[in-house]
Amino acid sequence: MHLSEAILAATPSGQLVLGGGMVLAAGGVAVGLRRLQPADMPRTAILSSAFFVASLVHVQVLGTPVHLVLNGLLGLVLGWAAMPAVLVGLLLQAVLFGFGGLLAVGVNTVVMGLPSVVCYYLFRRSAAGGYEGLAWWAGAAAGFTGVMLAAALAAGALLAAGKPFHHVAQLVLPVQLPAACIDAVVTGAAVAFLRKVRPEVFRRFG
Repeated sequence: MHLSEAILAATPSGQLVLGGGMVLAAGGVAVGLRRLQPADMPRTAILSSAFFVASLVHVQVLGTPVHLVLNGLLGLVLGWAAMPAVLVGLLLQAVLFGFGGLLAVGVNTVVMGLPSVVCYYLFRRSAAGGYEGLAWWAGAAAGFTGVMLAAALAAGALLAAGKPFHHVAQLVLPVQLPAACIDAVVTGAAVAFLRKVRPEVFRRFG
């Protein structure tokens, strides 16, 4: 789901998308860092690493390569701190593997990190509540919502980049649907497991 700097920079509208993504990402990361406490750094680092690794593992689903995103899980555990966690993961992917490119790190951080924050506000209370069955479904909903909302933001960025990208933008949501379903199952299982072994990770993170 990485947007490429080479593609977006090809049009003036795409260049504006790249610039706007940098500004929005800087604001979101600043909020996340301001709310991040020193005691929470290890948890944030672990989930940032999980996000980095999950995006590198591709599997074929109905002939389409998909990979885990886990931005819903990041949101449930980290809240706004998911923004700097996603930024670090994307920076490493851009530097080490050229995914998206450095100029697109900003817009990709917004595309994948903002849904994490949305999932935090929508599903954290249910994930941390007293009913284990409800917590699994809350995690699954966060996993599905995180991926599909990221796909919607990516499609919106492509639409804003200009008419040459409109056809590609129409394909983003259906292509990401299998990944969203897989993310839902994995995130639901992760939430159920964490509630049993480390329930404190779902405390209010803001």
